[in-house]
Amino acid sequence: MHGSGLIDMLWFLLASVLAVPLFRRFGLSAVLGYLFVGLLLGPYGFAVISDPDSTLAISELGVVMMLFVIGLELSPPRLWQMRHRIFVAGSVQVLLSAALLYAALLAFGLRWQSAAIVALALALSSTAVVLQLLAERKQLNSAHGKAAFGILLFQDIAAIPLLAAIPLLGHAQSESEHFTGGMALYAILVLLLMILLGRHVMRYLFRAVAWTQMREIFTAMALLLVIGTGWIMHSVGLSMGLGAFVAGVLMADSEFRHEIEAQVEPFKGLLLGLFFISVGMTVNLTTVASSPLLIAAGVLFLMAIKAVVLLMIGKWQSRIGLRESALLAATMAMGGEFAFVVFADSVRFGLIDALLRDRLVAIVGVSMALTPLLLMAMQAYFKRHPAETAAPVYDSIEDGHPRVVIAGFGRMGQIVGRMLGARKIPFIALENSVDQVALSRKFGNMIYFGDPARLEVLQSAHIATAEMLIITADDPETNLKIARLAKRHYPNLRIIARARNRQHAFRLMDMGVAAIRETLHSSVEIGKMAFIGLGIRHERAEEYARLFLEHDEHILAEQYLVHDNEAALIASAEEAYRELEALFDADRLDRPDTDQP
Repeated sequence: MHGSGLIDMLWFLLASVLAVPLFRRFGLSAVLGYLFVGLLLGPYGFAVISDPDSTLAISELGVVMMLFVIGLELSPPRLWQMRHRIFVAGSVQVLLSAALLYAALLAFGLRWQSAAIVALALALSSTAVVLQLLAERKQLNSAHGKAAFGILLFQDIAAIPLLAAIPLLGHAQSESEHFTGGMALYAILVLLLMILLGRHVMRYLFRAVAWTQMREIFTAMALLLVIGTGWIMHSVGLSMGLGAFVAGVLMADSEFRHEIEAQVEPFKGLLLGLFFISVGMTVNLTTVASSPLLIAAGVLFLMAIKAVVLLMIGKWQSRIGLRESALLAATMAMGGEFAFVVFADSVRFGLIDALLRDRLVAIVGVSMALTPLLLMAMQAYFKRHPAETAAPVYDSIEDGHPRVVIAGFGRMGQIVGRMLGARKIPFIALENSVDQVALSRKFGNMIYFGDPARLEVLQSAHIATAEMLIITADDPETNLKIARLAKRHYPNLRIIARARNRQHAFRLMDMGVAAIRETLHSSVEIGKMAFIGLGIRHERAEEYARLFLEHDEHILAEQYLVHDNEAALIASAEEAYRELEALFDADRLDRPDTDQP
C-alpha cells in the first residue's frame, strides 16, 4: 500500500472511532457521524484526504455487499409476495416525484432533456442511508420499513434505464458510449442466464469450498460471489448492486446462507461506513456557502415534493396509517447516492454544466445529512404525543364449557393446546396477536382474538366456570398482570404460569401461582443427552436428570423463603451446588455410570 493511501486509511479509522461513538452518545445517527467525518476530512473541509473520488469508488462495494445481504433474507417466494410493494408503490413514487420535479426544473430554465434526467435522479433515495437508519432503529420489519424496502428495490431497477438514457439524450463523445438496443438485450440475457444457472453453479462451488474445511477460503469464496456477480452485471451496463442482490436471492434458501452472511457482514459494515464518509466528502461547502439560500430552497423543495408523494403512497396505496406514512416520508425524502453518478455522467455528455452539478450534489448531500435529524425530531414528537388508538374489537366467544383457558397461544401455548386436544379436554385459547390467531386457526385450533390481561375478555372466555387457567404469554410482565387479575377476581381458580427465570417464578409464587420455568426441562433433557453422549448408560442418565429436577424443585422452595435477601440467596445457591455434587457422587458410588470395569 502506498504511503498516502495508508495515511488516508489511518485518518478514516481515527476520525470514525472518535466521531461516530460521540454522535451515538448524544443519540444521533451513526450515518450522521460518518457524514460529518467526511465533511471534515474532504477537500471542502480540512482537505486531509487527497483523492476522495477513488475512495468513493472503493466504498461503493459497501452498498453492493449490503444489497447482497438483503438478498440473502429474501427467498424467491418471499420476493414474489412483495411484488405489489416493489412494482406498484415503487413506480408510483418514482414517476410522480420525477414528474413534479421535472415541471419545477423546466420552470427553472433547464432544457427538457436535462430536466428529465435530473428529475429522475432526484426522485431516487439513498438505499444505503435509508436501510442503515431503519436497521439502527430496528424498523426494517415495521410497516413503513417494509414499504421503504419495496420502493428502494424498484428504484435500484429504475436506475438501469436512467443510466442508459443519459448518452441518448446528451451529446455522446463517441458512438461506442451509446447504450444501444442490442446492448440492452445482451444485458437482459446475461441477467436471465445468471438467474437460471447461477443458483446451481454457486451451490456446487460452495460445497467444494466447504469440503476443504478452511474458513479463509470460504471467506474468499463469499467475497468472490459478491464482487464477481456485481462485476458481471456492471460489465454489461447494469448495476453492481442489482447483480449482488440477485446473487443473494439465489442463495437465500441454500444451506450456506447463514455462513455466507457471517463472512460478508464485517466487510459490509466497514465499507458502508467508508461509503458514508465518501458521500460527506462530496458536499461542496464552498458552493453551499456561496449560494446558501438557493441550496436551502433546493433542499426544502426536494424533500417537500418527495415527502408529499411518499405520504400519499403510504396512506392510500400501501395503507400503513398516518404516522407510519409520515415516517416513510421522512425516511425517504432525501436524495440518493446514485444521483452523484448521474450528475457526473450528465456533465460528461453535455446535459448540465459543472456549476449546476455542484449545486445539485450539495442539495442531495445536505438532504442526506438532514434526514437523521428529521427522523429524531419526528420520533421525539410522536413520543410526546402518542397516538390515540381505538379499542380493538375482540372476538365473541360462544363456547360455554371450557375446562381450561390458555392465555397466550405462542410456541408454549400451542404445545399445551395440542396435548389437551389429544385427550379431548375442551379449552379456549386467548391471543392478542391478530397474525397468530389467523395462523393458528388455519390448523383448526380453538383460538380467539382477545387480550387475556383484560377482565371482560377473561369473563367472556367463561373463566368463572373453568377448572384451570394456563398462562403461556411470552412477556413476563404480561404473565404477572394476567395472574394478578385472575387471582384477585377468582381466588380459588388453579393457575399454572410460564416463568422466564427464578426471579419471575418467585413473583408468581408470591401470588400462589404454580410457576413452570420455560427452559428448565429442555435444559435438563440436553444435559441428559450429554451424559449419554459421554458414555454414561441411558438409565443412569435418566436417574441423574430425575435427581437434578427433584433437587432443583426443593432448592426453589427453600430459596423462595429468602428471595428478598440477596446475600442469603447467594449463600443458598452455593450450598445447593455442593449438595448436588454430593448427591451425584453418592448415587455414582452406589451404582457405576458405565458397564466398564
